[in-house]
Parts: sequence; C-alpha cells; structure tokens
Amino acid sequence: MLLSIALILLCGMSMSWICKKLKLPGLLGMLLTGIVLGPYVLNLLDENILNISSELRKMALIIILMRAGLGLDISGLKKIGRPAVMMCFVPASFELLGMLVLAPRLLGLSLLEAAILGSVLAAVSPAVVVPRMVKLMEEGYGIPQLILAGASVDDVYVIVLFTTFTGIMQGKGVSVVSFLNVPVSIILGIVIGLLTGWLLAKYYEKVHIRDTVKVLIMLSISFLLVAAEDHMTTAITFSALIAVMFLGVSLQKYREPVAKRISVKCGKLWVAAEVFLFVLVGATVNIGYLSHVGLKAVVLICGALIFRMAGVFVCLLGTDMNGKEKLFTMMAYTPKAT
Repeated sequence: MLLSIALILLCGMSMSWICKKLKLPGLLGMLLTGIVLGPYVLNLLDENILNISSELRKMALIIILMRAGLGLDISGLKKIGRPAVMMCFVPASFELLGMLVLAPRLLGLSLLEAAILGSVLAAVSPAVVVPRMVKLMEEGYGIPQLILAGASVDDVYVIVLFTTFTGIMQGKGVSVVSFLNVPVSIILGIVIGLLTGWLLAKYYEKVHIRDTVKVLIMLSISFLLVAAEDHMTTAITFSALIAVMFLGVSLQKYREPVAKRISVKCGKLWVAAEVFLFVLVGATVNIGYLSHVGLKAVVLICGALIFRMAGVFVCLLGTDMNGKEKLFTMMAYTPKAT
C-alpha cells in the first residue's frame, strides 16, 4: 500500500504540473494518472487501497466542503435571493428533462430508464466546482457564492430522484416521503451544521488550542456527521454534506479570525486530498468500455448539458449579471459528479 500511495502522490502531482504547463486543468493529469495506474491498464495500485477508494474520496470531499463553508458569505447569498434558491433544483430538472427528450430517441430507452439515467447524470461535482469557486472568491469575485450554494443541494435533490426512480423500476411505486425528504433533509442539514458550528465557536472561545488541533476536531465531527447519515435507516434523514458546509459557515459567523486561519489549513490539506480524489476516480475508469459507448451516448451527454445550461440561464433571468457573467455561471455549473 505504501508503494501505491507514493505512486498516487508523485505521479499525480507530476502529471498535474505537466498539464498546467500545457495550459490544461491539473485535475486532468490526475485523472489520467489514475487511469494508467489503475486495474484496467498497468494495475500498479494495491487492491487494499482500491477497496477503500470510496472512503478516501469522501474524506477529500468533506475537506473541500468544510473549506467552502468557511469562506461562504451568507449575507451575500441573501442579497442574491431567488436565483440562489432556483440554482438548487432548476438546472438539474432541466437536465433530467433533456434526458427524457433525447435518450428514448438516441438510445431507445424507456422514459423510466431515461429518468434514472438523467438523475445519475444531473449530479454536480462539488470536488470540481468548489475549489475553483473558493479560489475566485479569494480573488474578490461574488458570482461563485451563487454556484457554491447550489452545488451541494443539487446533489441531495438528484439522489432522492434517483432513489425514487429506481424504486419505481423495482416495483415499489412512488414514495411521497422520498420527495418530502428533499426539503426536510436540506433544512435539517443546515440546522445541524449551524448548531454544531456555534458550539465549536463557543468551545474555541473558552479553550485555547492550536489551529491544527481545531482542524482535526472539525474534521472528526464532519466524519461523524457523514457516518451518522450513512447509518440512518429512517425515511426522513439529514444531508451531512450540507451540515459540513454550514458548520464552517456558522464558525465563520461567530469566530471569524479562527475560521480564516482554519480555512488556510484546510487549503493545505486539500493539496494532498485533491490528488488522492482524482487519481482514485481515474482508477475506477474502465477505458476498455469506451469502444462500446458509441457516438450517440456522447451526443446524449452533450445535449443534456445544454439543457442544464438553459436551466441555469432561466435561474439568472432578472438578475443584474451581464452576458459574460451569465455564460460563465452556465459553464461553471456543468462539471459532473457521476
């Protein structure tokens, strides 16, 4: 396993550096590294690390969502208002609609199969979107706040849709509780995150400890929240990823100087976490399957993304954004978590 970790870090960072020199995104190099090192090409990664790949990727996602929360300006979102709420579900709904229109014609799928495929494709990738938006926020841009707000809620929405559609496919019928769980899980996630962040702020105010220890405490609590959601068997749950983000938001509100220092620490953690995340994602890609995909599937994905961009455009109607800002937002909201 130690050899695999060394290969992931060294090769992943090297390929990222090469891609950046070629004016390409660094994460492309990390994905290619994973594909080459993974089981479908050179098979150089230890099976044990591949077995815990999903957990390692989830840890990386938690780190970047925590950092996003520490930099998210809620007052700025309040000013944005209606578009921020619409971005949480309208673009995903448009993308799902696009799949319902295109998939039966291009691939001969039934409407239910197209709905399941659409709910899979519609998920936004926080791991791609969040770090880029955080970087832009640090440079003083305001638009990324809008995109950040919708990225996590969008995933909750499409996961519920996916669960519902697959349930119908298996003969379980439509569950009203599942759709009710969308707003409830979001609200509960926000409340739990804000309360946990407030308690941490009070603790950090009373107990003086190193910032590194504060980061470890926040990470541990975030891991517990995600584990709690995974083990819940009730019909109504809470969104742990939203709770993680709002934990950071709450800490920023009540202990802003501490939140800024912790955000810097999280940024340093993300340097390694990002490499692991995208290399391990690349390792799951079976490039041998590409020959079976065909041009129609590529056209289908591109078509669905155009529908998503149209959904983002609808969300931005009536705002004071200019044409370039709207186009940027439409493009920035397309990365997939599939």
